[in-house]
Amino acid sequence: MQTLLKQRIALSVFFFLSGCCFSTWASRIPTIKNIYQLNEAELGSLLFILPITSLIGLPFSGWLVAKYNTRYPLGLGFILFIFGLLGIAFANEMWLLIVALSVFAFAMRIINIAMNTQSLVLQKLYGKTINGSFHGIWSLGGLVGILFSTLTVRLEIPLLWHLSFVSGFGLLMAFLAFPHLLKKDRQAEGNKFIFGKPDKFILYMGLMVFCAAVCEGGIYDWSGVYFREVVKEDLFTLSYLVFMIAMTISRFFSDVIIQRIGMSKMFVLSAAVSIFGLLLLILVPQVYPALIGFCIAGLGIAAIFPMCFSLSSKSKKYAPGMAISLIGTYATVGMLIGPPIIGYLAHLFNLNLAFIFFILFSALLIPLSRQVFYQMDKQ
Repeated sequence: MQTLLKQRIALSVFFFLSGCCFSTWASRIPTIKNIYQLNEAELGSLLFILPITSLIGLPFSGWLVAKYNTRYPLGLGFILFIFGLLGIAFANEMWLLIVALSVFAFAMRIINIAMNTQSLVLQKLYGKTINGSFHGIWSLGGLVGILFSTLTVRLEIPLLWHLSFVSGFGLLMAFLAFPHLLKKDRQAEGNKFIFGKPDKFILYMGLMVFCAAVCEGGIYDWSGVYFREVVKEDLFTLSYLVFMIAMTISRFFSDVIIQRIGMSKMFVLSAAVSIFGLLLLILVPQVYPALIGFCIAGLGIAAIFPMCFSLSSKSKKYAPGMAISLIGTYATVGMLIGPPIIGYLAHLFNLNLAFIFFILFSALLIPLSRQVFYQMDKQ
């Protein structure tokens, strides 16, 4: 049990650092927008680089998880992740920023698949639901990242110093945690992608994760811009901070709620809460109502990812690592394609109306979740 505890703590460190580094980047998007003098459409085009790079990394990340124990792709991916974050800090021309973002997105895909594969194996060893807590720790890392970002914005600390400090801290903590990660978790069967007719269970699960990721990724990247340009609040990191606090609380309690009401009802409840929060911030774009709206939306959308990744282990066709790789493709694309689409919609209409896009995708979670459980029963 002592070994399992060390493995859980070590994996938690990587979840925490991943969330912290991602929120560090996302919270400073308004700063980057100002530095390069980008309009909404131009910012959307820049953000579109991330899903493209992530798709390029699809075969490579799947191959790594299938061929090696996940600790090695996780360690390599995290180093690349840090280099990407540092590249964003040191870039002084647009082409350098594009290269840095590409490395950042490519590495993020690898570490997300490796971390979630390890979490499912550990969950099986523990014999109880613990996946939600890992995602809660990711959100906690994001919360710490946004708190630190808020401080740097308030103190007018340059982007270079901010991102460099986070990168150095991340490398140090990852170096200390890596030796204690789960070893020998490679699955002997189900590690190869099977071409042909898509597995419906994986397909519907992927679409559900895609919808949740569009909302989560879009709010991550645009909440600060929304708060500054729609709500007219100078301390633009407040919206992201409130959203991350709600996400963190929701994910830490999601395992307990799921055990009481079941996943099927939890999907419907999550979608309904998310829709209500989004409606509030769209209809009343003022400081306190908008903050409450971001909070409620975060409470609703938070549990979708851990629930979907937990259900991926139910696949009869693929091992957990490959199932997560396939589902993670939808998640990564959704997480990264949402922000540029919002940018284009905001340029065509306005940013407040563009957030209706998130409501539509939250609503789709309900029928898709029913299809997932229907396909699971058919397996």
